[in-house]
Amino acid sequence: MSLPLEVEIERLLPGGVGLAHADGKTVFVALAAPGDRLLVDIERQQGKIFFASIHEILSPSPVRIEPPCPYFGRCGGCDFQQLNYEAQLAAKVEIVRDCLHRIAKLEPLPEVVIHRSPDQWRYRARATWQFDEEKGTLGYYERASRRVCDVTDCAVLVPELQTALSSLRATPFHEFPPGIKHLEVATSRDDVSLAPEFADFQTRELSLQVGGEVYHYNAEAFFQVNQDLLASLIDYSLADASGDSALDLYCGVGLFTLPLARRFKSVVGIEANSVAARFARRNLQRADLTNTQVVTAKVGEWLSAKEARSRKADFILLDPPRAGAESVVIKGVLALAPRQISYVSCDPATLARDLKKLLAGGYKLDSIASFDMFPQTHHVETIARLSGLR
Repeated sequence: MSLPLEVEIERLLPGGVGLAHADGKTVFVALAAPGDRLLVDIERQQGKIFFASIHEILSPSPVRIEPPCPYFGRCGGCDFQQLNYEAQLAAKVEIVRDCLHRIAKLEPLPEVVIHRSPDQWRYRARATWQFDEEKGTLGYYERASRRVCDVTDCAVLVPELQTALSSLRATPFHEFPPGIKHLEVATSRDDVSLAPEFADFQTRELSLQVGGEVYHYNAEAFFQVNQDLLASLIDYSLADASGDSALDLYCGVGLFTLPLARRFKSVVGIEANSVAARFARRNLQRADLTNTQVVTAKVGEWLSAKEARSRKADFILLDPPRAGAESVVIKGVLALAPRQISYVSCDPATLARDLKKLLAGGYKLDSIASFDMFPQTHHVETIARLSGLR
């Protein structure tokens, strides 16, 4: 076993790791803070990159704080609790800028404004809890493993979900559905929905008002985790968008579809998850919005169909999963040539990858902003607004 290596953390990179150079090595250090002077243990090598963990903190960064969660470092849920909140925000802005420079090849780099989360703790209104039936553990995966970290109190859950977690833990594990590996849970602050349902835990329909719209959903349909930022997220994503036609790709339960339906003469939403698509239709119906169609389909397949290729779209909003938009989706968007595009992303790297293609296709970046939907983690929601030439 090699001796610990002394390093100083220069900055934080996409993925949340600290960057250091020592003895001719490029070292990525987990759970570090910029300015830390550390002894680190090299755990593995990938190409010219060495991955390390902290052996000892020789001199802490001025922005380093004591993580309040007893599971921090073992639980894979949070990786920024060692940073004060201002440092978290600054790191996320630099992560976005790094991806825009390194992947999208943007020069000069645009200003990136980040919107703070009203709550740094107890903000998470949706979660996936892992369950190990053999060991009787319930919580989140441990860092870089598939072992379940047994969690009794999660500091980022809203109180309603923490109460649900405590109730689950008080339920005899033999009452859990046989073979279950994970549970999806969501809340609207008025009620809790859990899937799959069992015993006293039901997949209830929830409702939440955001701005002037009311959304219905449950634990089987994706909904954003930080509800306090949703109104700002929608306002920025849509800005002054209006016109004859709009597309909402990966529309979910209709978070953007409903406000789009009030701005455009006709809207089409595309969503592969049948539960989410069903909620989107019902949300539109309850809002008496009859100018919108929701199609249950994979976005790439729908865009490749003859019907989609013959459409016109003044505005396209994309809100893909963390993996970003598939190449066929970007190709389809470019073929439709909308005047405006709004790309909502939870991963700066895949956003930058897709932006590079859109910019090469003739679009220009008008503005970009980030929203701290995930305090205490390196994750950040970023919206890029683009316009075309026509």
